[in-house]
Amino acid sequence: MSEITKEKVLSYHQQGKIGIELTKPCDSQHELSMAYTPGVAIPCQEIAKDENLSFEYTNRANLVAVVSDGTAVLGLGDIGPLASKPVMEGKSVLFKKFANVDAFDIELDVHSVEEIVATCKAIAPTFGGINLEDISAPRCFEIERILKEELDIPVFHDDQHGTAIITTAGLMNVLELTGKKAEEIKIVVNGAGAAGISCAKMYRDLGVKHIVMCDSKGVISTNRDDLNKYKAEFAIDTEIKTLDDAIEGADMFLGLSVAGALSKEMVAKMAPSPIIFALANPVPEILPEEVKEVRNDVIMGTGRSDYPNQTNNVLGFPFIFRGALDVHARKITEGMKMAAAKALAALAKEPVPYYVKAAYHNDNIEYGKEHIIPLPFNKEALIWVASAVAKTAVEEGVARVDRYNDEEYREHLRCLIYGCPENE
Repeated sequence: MSEITKEKVLSYHQQGKIGIELTKPCDSQHELSMAYTPGVAIPCQEIAKDENLSFEYTNRANLVAVVSDGTAVLGLGDIGPLASKPVMEGKSVLFKKFANVDAFDIELDVHSVEEIVATCKAIAPTFGGINLEDISAPRCFEIERILKEELDIPVFHDDQHGTAIITTAGLMNVLELTGKKAEEIKIVVNGAGAAGISCAKMYRDLGVKHIVMCDSKGVISTNRDDLNKYKAEFAIDTEIKTLDDAIEGADMFLGLSVAGALSKEMVAKMAPSPIIFALANPVPEILPEEVKEVRNDVIMGTGRSDYPNQTNNVLGFPFIFRGALDVHARKITEGMKMAAAKALAALAKEPVPYYVKAAYHNDNIEYGKEHIIPLPFNKEALIWVASAVAKTAVEEGVARVDRYNDEEYREHLRCLIYGCPENE
């Protein structure tokens, strides 16, 4: 891989990374008359009679807003809306590249819950879905909750749910590989922000009963009086106060915190065959080579591409929105999120495509301790995740489409990836 330098990066980002492309010709007087006046009045009149036709006669069914106020950007923190724009453009690139979803970044120079909610509601008629991004906690929880209740299009805060979906997929497979049961394991979550809380909620939905959550001040317990209502939901009755205490006998460590937060001594105290998701970027809470110095029965994932089991949100959000958009879903439900996790877990067990092995220069990638979640370059994730999400939306009654055939939809997705025969 070529070296990444400041000059190369700035050159890559010059003039932005996304644009607008016409999907219909406009090369003649006749086509101009259909694109704009007088012909455009016809679809306007149809939509005025039935607003659901906006998904048929405009780009709404394939357009997502990536909305941020720039208060919690990557590892950069509160850098403001303008400085966040390169990241939001990048998110839009991933939508298009991995799932052919058009996305446009919307950076907001407002920050209160009320102002962000009002702005999103005002622009909602333009879009088929809204991806909230890099909005600091705890405001992000309330913003998403209100918008999900008051809008009739999918609203998804990827910082919360993306990591939850992908780590849940990995956890499912680790439980299978180790023979452990969800209701019997102990999970320690280090980092009680948007992602940590969403992960913990999803693990509970999977059946996990014993979760210890830690923030920068230690274990979140009922003895503390400094907890917001989102942290308080996970407060436990205990006298233990530190991560070092909490990690004793843990079956899983989820790190969404800082480099070095997990020591080798802590790893040694974990239960047999534990899973460690050390997801601090760019340096995880503990490096895989450090873990191997202590024990060899650990299944480990990081957020990095140079180690096995990379946990990357690109395995989730593009395909989740693809499935939701294609059935004109009104929301993304907990069931749709769990369906995405189960689809990723199942795909990890399938034979790895040749092009994925070539991308990683490894012919021996197969389901096991070092492959519990699919790799980001696996194009099949689009088929597995989007179809699982779409099917669940239909089953749960949040889709607008009158007809859905899962086999036909999967074939349609396959055509998006690999192309269709000319006669189709």
